[in-house]
Amino acid sequence: MTIKYRIGIMPGPWPAGKDGGEFLFTLGDFCEKSDIDSIWLSDRLSSPTPVPEVMTSLAAIAARTQKLKFGPSVLVLPYRTPVVAAKEMATIDWLSRGRLFPAVGVGVELPREFDASGVPFKERGRRTDETIKILRLLWTQDEVSYQGEFFKLDRVTVFPKPWQQPPPIWIGGKSEAAQKRTGRLGDGWIPSFITPEEFRVGVQKVQEFAAAEKREVPEDHFGTLINFAVAPSEAEALAIAQPYIQRNRVDEATMRACTAFGPIEVLAARIEEYVKGGCSKFILRPLCPSDRMLDQLGMAAEQVIPEYHRR
Repeated sequence: MTIKYRIGIMPGPWPAGKDGGEFLFTLGDFCEKSDIDSIWLSDRLSSPTPVPEVMTSLAAIAARTQKLKFGPSVLVLPYRTPVVAAKEMATIDWLSRGRLFPAVGVGVELPREFDASGVPFKERGRRTDETIKILRLLWTQDEVSYQGEFFKLDRVTVFPKPWQQPPPIWIGGKSEAAQKRTGRLGDGWIPSFITPEEFRVGVQKVQEFAAAEKREVPEDHFGTLINFAVAPSEAEALAIAQPYIQRNRVDEATMRACTAFGPIEVLAARIEEYVKGGCSKFILRPLCPSDRMLDQLGMAAEQVIPEYHRR
């Protein structure tokens, strides 16, 4: 098959204060006018820094743009009942004429966020699996009855249906559980904080898990997120990124191998490492102060992204 390479972005640290809302529109307008393929937003209930509610923000992006694709990276499904999630995403996809690409997952290792949402932390994986099944039913059938471990539906109908029939569901997470979930239920796999070698091995495992379920994940439905900062030297780029590096997510060696800090050529080289492992979809996230974010994204949009979109 012909592999389509596509590169989107995720905003780095959100501006503090009331002007942060306007930044969403500025960023959307910037992406719409550039070669950037898509914009992706985080999903958090509680955080020490601003993280706008993801579905509301994606609806705003949908209204503001005409060609830009968008999605959550990732939507934490256990926070939501499946019918509410299905209705929200179907409506946004319908309004945007098929530009929503949902990536979903179980969420980060923060039990207090699950306590706040009324969902037992230990149930998050099973709830996610059940919700994925229900989403597809509600998006493709006119009337759904379902009895599962957590949810019961009696002749439930969701209209309007999504523009895509149905939207592809990508699975986030680098763990083996996430790889198995992709093999069983996902249309694509998009981990983050994963080295190129781990990614290559993960692609193979996902396809093995899928084959065991008599399924196949499309060859061009594998992607990853790359945190980056562009500067004349690695030291200068690290100085820019340092306050925003999430060191609690991975060890130092993994962080070094899955990020791109330095001249713009470093970012292009890192992308190519993932390409060799089977990656064709990318989310680039600049680690820098919010007032430098558009400059960082502009360099990627002008000097890196077009070459991949021409392939």
